[in-house]
Amino acid sequence: MQKISFFIILALLCCSCKQSRPPALEPDTITKLPYFNCSDFTPEWGKGTHKIPPFSFTNQLGETVTNETYKGKIYIADFFFTICPGICPKLTENMASLQKKYAKEKNIKLLSHSVMPWHDSVAVLAAYAKKNKVKAKMWNLVTGDKDAIYNIARNGYFADEDFGKTQAENDFIHTENFILVDKEGYIRGVYNGTIAIDMQRLDRHINVLKNEK
Repeated sequence: MQKISFFIILALLCCSCKQSRPPALEPDTITKLPYFNCSDFTPEWGKGTHKIPPFSFTNQLGETVTNETYKGKIYIADFFFTICPGICPKLTENMASLQKKYAKEKNIKLLSHSVMPWHDSVAVLAAYAKKNKVKAKMWNLVTGDKDAIYNIARNGYFADEDFGKTQAENDFIHTENFILVDKEGYIRGVYNGTIAIDMQRLDRHINVLKNEK
């Protein structure tokens, strides 16, 4: 009986958060990044056709954050919630590492969307930002209308991997993806934000975009 209980608990823990995808392999040196125009993240080497659509959310300081905030910037986007006990602490830790690494880069920004906006008010985000030493000049934690956040997650950033299978609008979004967006608003990469080797790949790709003409 004890063995059965143990395996039930183990199964529940394994299913509590989405399992991480294996990191993509690539040469250590690359000079060009593809564009990603659809939710299956098929790389395309011509000019991109899909841009992040217009958005307007509120950050941890109560300020409005829109596409204009990120115009002409390379940025990394992700989706989290402040009371997440699973992958979110690791996502936040790795976003914080990007904040530290690129602190002097004026054209590199971070954007974290709460997928639990009914809980994550401006005050809650402010407390979370303080706890995790988030600097608003570089990194916005945003909340807003749930439908708007879920729509941009699914149709803008293609961040909800299960949506293509279920098409369930009310399903809770919980993803480990970091999405790399270029200065023109095109998606140029997707990474597992919980895995060190993928974070290294992201770092290489940021540097490729910095040198892109």
